[in-house]
Amino acid sequence: MTLAADPAPRAWTMRETSYRPRAPLDLHETVGILRRGPKDPTVVRDGSVIWLALRTTAGIATLALRPASGEVHASAWGPGADAALDLLPALCGALDDPDGFDPSGHPLIAATARRNPGLRLTRTGAVFDALSGVILEQKVTGLQAYGAWRLLVTRFGDPAPGPVPRPMTVAPDAEGWRRIPSWAWHRAGVQPPQSRTLVRAAERAPSLERAVLAAGDGAARDAALTSLPGIGPWTAAETRIRALGDPDAVSVGDYHLAHEVGFALTGHRTDDDGMLALLAPWAGHRQRVVRLIRLSGAAEPRRGPRLAPEDHRTR
Repeated sequence: MTLAADPAPRAWTMRETSYRPRAPLDLHETVGILRRGPKDPTVVRDGSVIWLALRTTAGIATLALRPASGEVHASAWGPGADAALDLLPALCGALDDPDGFDPSGHPLIAATARRNPGLRLTRTGAVFDALSGVILEQKVTGLQAYGAWRLLVTRFGDPAPGPVPRPMTVAPDAEGWRRIPSWAWHRAGVQPPQSRTLVRAAERAPSLERAVLAAGDGAARDAALTSLPGIGPWTAAETRIRALGDPDAVSVGDYHLAHEVGFALTGHRTDDDGMLALLAPWAGHRQRVVRLIRLSGAAEPRRGPRLAPEDHRTR
């Protein structure tokens, strides 16, 4: 169950630590994937500082990350402050192993890898927290998903502790998501299939998280996640990317990704099967290649209007 909102949060003692990565680190490109839109109440960028409002096994916490002189300085507040500081190396990609990755197989990938030596794959370890946000992104535009996330988290989450640069909120825990009333889903523009899937996931959150964390490889993680109705390969891959920093996860079924990969690597669009064939030479590091493609600046000229948001609240 979520903590009760405190209208006058007490002043938490600041806890601090530092992390010195073994290799170059681009903190913003590495951790920035956790941000769900520019107005995400759980992730805020304030100058060079990244602020995270998160839920740990010890309670909620706010974590501020500052890059400085080859280190990342971290400050944390709240009952989960120490647990949040323990996450620092994983958030900064310490568990990401690029051994065996050879970008030389394509000039675009090789050039982008040279320009971005600090890209690492972050890992939160929080499977359900990642899954809840991904479910809201199913079959809608990013604008719709980010709006729903912001509304629901702000209304049903917990105020972030500490001196945050703007109001921030910790996303609800599984019980908090389960208790959201039907009118709130409707008001946020979330379709009934997505709200039902998120509630089912919340009901099984502990066992689902244990199964995913115990799985030995990507296929086993996908099997654990897709065992729940309403969760398919795209949702499983997007969850693996954020929660586990999975270097080989590919979001098959994405509206744009196959087109982006095809255009970047061949100059032409392709479908999911074609994308998987193009990425096959980098098996084990396909997510790393996808991230580099998105950093490369290679973009197909737009051929038509953007997909218009669809409002399901009147149906």
